[in-house]
Amino acid sequence: MSAARPLTTLRTFAVVAALPLLLTACGYGSESTDSDKQTEVAADAKKLSVDEVKIGYFPNLTHATALVGIQEGLLQKELGGTTIKASTFNAGPSEIEALNSESLDIGWIGPSPAINGYTKAAGKNLRIISGSASGGVKLVVNPEKIKSLKDVKGKKIATPQLGNTQDVAFLNWVSDQGWKVDAESGKGDVSVVRTDNKITPDAYKSGSIDGAWVPEPTASKLVAEGAKVLLDEGDLWPDKKFVITNIIVRQDFLKEHPDVVEAVLRGSVKTNEWINANPDKAKASANKALEELSGKALPAEVLDPAWKSIAFLDDPLAATLDTEAEHAVKAGLLEEPDLEGIYDLTTLNKVLKAEGKDEVDDAGLGVK
Repeated sequence: MSAARPLTTLRTFAVVAALPLLLTACGYGSESTDSDKQTEVAADAKKLSVDEVKIGYFPNLTHATALVGIQEGLLQKELGGTTIKASTFNAGPSEIEALNSESLDIGWIGPSPAINGYTKAAGKNLRIISGSASGGVKLVVNPEKIKSLKDVKGKKIATPQLGNTQDVAFLNWVSDQGWKVDAESGKGDVSVVRTDNKITPDAYKSGSIDGAWVPEPTASKLVAEGAKVLLDEGDLWPDKKFVITNIIVRQDFLKEHPDVVEAVLRGSVKTNEWINANPDKAKASANKALEELSGKALPAEVLDPAWKSIAFLDDPLAATLDTEAEHAVKAGLLEEPDLEGIYDLTTLNKVLKAEGKDEVDDAGLGVK
């Protein structure tokens, strides 16, 4: 992957119809989870313009802003008497479907499903209203088979799913090496093996793959099995930053309940500030939330390196999302999308200004 390129002229969209799985979430699975959780509020707490806000996120470290914000009550504090109904998802399409059906109001989600969801709905369903996290993606390999980047040629490398965020990134990196791979089949100078992150460690142990381009904590799970980090995707981006998690909102909800959206964003900004000021406590809080959701906490040898590789921030890094879309087009997985209006950062910038923080930019892709 090359450094982020200048923004292209706003584009007309068409999603490749032959790829129903295109641009799914960050490869953490293929199904949604039914684990609704309603927060408790004080009896005398004042409600905002709605009794309940439905919030969705993934049970994954790259969504730690939501994990910690809910676990520590930081989001609920800003919402007063308006209750949070939290739901977790394991794949982007199911979260977008929930948003489209109005069973979800606000969600933490990866860039690719946000792009795909927006373009499929002709820009009428969602807005990206904030960033949440950057980084946390690595190329990890079997050190006995792959000792340098050039050794990746001819090997079997796993990505989470056809057309997902990491799959697109790896295909773009392969292209930048001058190698050829058929995007749909994964066959070529490198064999791209689409493998659910849940089973990637077992695939590595069995020898059916030689490495993987995956998000955390899967990357650190592989390292714990003896793999070596060959490349951190952050090193391929300007300032080593690229979007891995955004916050989206249903457009109707944003219009009808701006006070609720502002409260959630204020809670998110304050949560990220708390995470960055208290990294050890935040890491423990996120792991506790994961244990409650999945029944199993991450061991220290996986949690510690995974946590260090993720940056929690409010900036959506809009230029990198545009570049990620260009990479999908380059790989032949997406026709030129029209991303104009995918961002509405007005409320976020209002919150940031009130908190004495710098405002952020939509890279020309905001609501006009």
